[in-house]
Formats: sequence, structure tokens, C-alpha cells
Amino acid sequence: MPEPVVTRFAPSPTGYLHIGGARTALFNWLYSRHTGGSMLLRIEDTDRERSTEAATAAILDGLIWLGLHWEGDPVSQFARAARHREVAEALVVKGHAYYCYASPDELGEMREKARAEGRPPRYDGRWRDRDPAEAPVGVRPTIRIKAPTGGQTVVRDRVQGDVRFPNKDLDDFIILRSDGIPTYMHAVVVDDHDMGITHVIRGDDHLTNAARQQVIYDAMDWDIPVFAHIPLIHGADGAKLSKRHGALGVEAYRAMGYLPSALRNYLARLGWSHGDDEIMSLDDMIRWFDIGDVNRGAARFDFQKLEALNGVHIRRMDDAELLDLLLKTLPYLPNGVAISGALDEHRRAQLLAAMPGLKERAKTLVELADGAAFLFAARPLVLDDKAATLLAGPAAGVLRGVSEALQGVEGEWTAASAEAAVRLYAERQGMKLGSVAQPLRAALTGRSTSPGVFDVLAVLGRTESLARIADQID
Repeated sequence: MPEPVVTRFAPSPTGYLHIGGARTALFNWLYSRHTGGSMLLRIEDTDRERSTEAATAAILDGLIWLGLHWEGDPVSQFARAARHREVAEALVVKGHAYYCYASPDELGEMREKARAEGRPPRYDGRWRDRDPAEAPVGVRPTIRIKAPTGGQTVVRDRVQGDVRFPNKDLDDFIILRSDGIPTYMHAVVVDDHDMGITHVIRGDDHLTNAARQQVIYDAMDWDIPVFAHIPLIHGADGAKLSKRHGALGVEAYRAMGYLPSALRNYLARLGWSHGDDEIMSLDDMIRWFDIGDVNRGAARFDFQKLEALNGVHIRRMDDAELLDLLLKTLPYLPNGVAISGALDEHRRAQLLAAMPGLKERAKTLVELADGAAFLFAARPLVLDDKAATLLAGPAAGVLRGVSEALQGVEGEWTAASAEAAVRLYAERQGMKLGSVAQPLRAALTGRSTSPGVFDVLAVLGRTESLARIADQID
């Protein structure tokens, strides 16, 4: 039986969960679920100056909002510093690492000499084979790994294929600083080994790190995990992703009204695909996803495609589920305050009744909330410019006639019964239905666009509908 797959997501808590990190987390999560394994979470908080509790909380919140739940408690890398030092010292004892007493001035001279000779700056190994008895008094050493000096290191990558690195380019890098703090390169290896990580799925900007980390794995005689370095995300213009392209925190996408399901769907298809399938459920993605199918080339982020996909997810969502999601998201939406402040059980029922018409026109939850604003508007309505134009001139006469027709509706007040009354009025007046519906919509919503006008009448109800029409006649 092969060992179960264990992946990990390991963000640094120096900011929000950005969109590239969210995709990395998603790929780790999908692969672990696809294989029946698990995903762990490690917070790489060794940079104490830049790491914050607020950033950690934002990352956890972003993952939970996306539905990417991890197994067990999050692991703090900083809390494991003693274990990192223990392994570094063990490597010295094994003869695979050594104490280096080179001063900052000496290291600066090495860099300047390499630069003058047109070489990349490399540590020259001067303490690699020296007797520690020669150590200068009062100097706290670093610990450096003994990297192989000849041949090459091959990273066998599930996405990039076999990638070869000349060992002369790896140099004897530091694994423990002079203050006893482990370097990222070393801490990651120890943590991944101790956490039982079988597959390391991360951005391809870490590919060079993988070669150096393999040196530590080999020195400790530890199994090397399966590496999968996924391409970075670029903007639609092919340039490196920036804020203008969409390099924002996940919380910004929530505030822009994107659904977690749509963002997951879109991120999954940035660098991976399954035939011609565009719209994918979570079950679809879990069933189809394999890390070996990820493309090597950089993916391009396109806001228009995300928005269109979000609209599809909104339209396909059950009305009650969509309402619940909208209400949970209202505090994050720029236009959600007015709705949340007026939402009693009657208004909630109205909003649910309006959902079929609202979601047909909305690409985001912001647009959905904006489209629902008419339900919560206080009388007399404030008209937008186009609505005011529609209600100018002879519109009052049209509204007066429509009002009389609607007052004559007998029995249950529904979209169908209201439509029948309005159509009959238009026919009798020799008017096109649109010539009646446009000023009616403006009077009912204060806008020139809304869900279907007959749906609006049904949702508002007889009393409120007739009152809003009367306001504009008067």
C-alpha cells in the first residue's frame, strides 16, 4: 500500500492571503482530496519583524471563506526553532555541516571580488575544512551545510520535469544564523520531514530552493518529498501580476462580491484544465484534479473571465443558499450596510422572492445587493437621472391609468395577475408594453433598470406598489 498523500500550505504571515497563495492552497487541497490524503497548514512566521497576528488571522479567514479546510492545528514554524537548531547541530556532528566564523567584512570582500571577476557572489568555503580551534575569540559562528562541489543536483518535479542544477552554483549556504535563528531553507526541510509531508506543491519561484533543500535531505538521509512547482500567475497582458492585474488579497474579492465557489473554479483553471470544462463544482475538481496535469507556462489572470464565471455560479445557485451567502457577505460589501440594517423577517422573505429576478442580472454579489436596493428604499424614492427622465412629461398620466388598472386586480396579487392588468391597459390605450413598463419601473424602483417589472410588483406587494406609483403621480 502506498503511503497516504500529505500536502501542506505554508504561507508567511506578512500580509493577507493573496490570490497566488490562494491558488497554491487550492492545488494542495485538491490534490490531497483527490488522492484521499490530507492537507496541513504551517505558518512560516520566523521573520518576527514582519509577521503579525492580524496577517495570520486574515490568512486563516481567507482559507475558511474559500472552503479550504486543513487537518489538525496550524503549525508555527517559529515555535519549532529549537528543533531546527537540533538538526543543524546534528549535521555538524555527522560531518555534513560546519561552523563558519567569517566576519561580515570578509563576506563583503568575497562579494566584491566575485563581482570584479564577473562571477556571481558565492561563499568561498574558507571554514569548510578548517580546525574549529582556529576560531577567533568572541565570534559567534553560523552553521553552513557542506554542499557537494562536483556534479549536479537533479530535482525530479511533477510539473517542471527533471531540472538539473550544477552543484558549484549551490555553495555552502547558511542553515543556522549566528544568533541561533534557522534560515528559511533549513527550517522548511525539517518541518516538512517532521510533519510527514509527501508532496510539496508551491510556486516555481521556489524551484532553485528545491535543489538546495535536497542537499539537506540527503545529508540527513531523509526521504525527499515529491516536488511540484506550479507556474506563477501573470496579468492578462503577460506581465508579472500586480495589483492592477488582480494581485489582491482574498478579502478584496469577497468585498467585490465574488462567490467562493466561483473563485475556486477560476483559480483551479489558472494553469490546469480538464478538457473543455469551464464550469466545475467542487466535486468535479476533486475528482479530476491531478498535479501532473498542471501546465508549465505561466497562467494569465483575467478579471472579465472571473466576472463572467461568477455570474454563472450566481445563476446556478439555489435561491435560498444564495440568499444565505449574500447575508453572510453583506458586512464586507460596500453597498451592503443599507440592506443589513433593514432586514427583518418580512424583508428577508421579500428578498428571497426577488432572488430569481435579481440573480439573472447580477455578475457579483455587489450587483445583486445593488439590484435589491429598491426593496429597502424609503418613500418617496430618490430617482436616478434616467428614472427622472422616464417620469417626466406625460408619464404621470400613464402612471395614473396603470394605477387604476392595478387597483382592479382581484384575488391574489402575483406577477401574472399584475402583468395581465398592465397588458390590458396598454392594449386599450394603443400603447406598446415597453412604453408603460418603463415609467412603471422607474416609479417602483427609482431606476431605469431592475428585475422584471412584474416580478418587482409581486415582490413589493399590492399596498407598497400602489403607494410608490401614487408618490410619482402626486
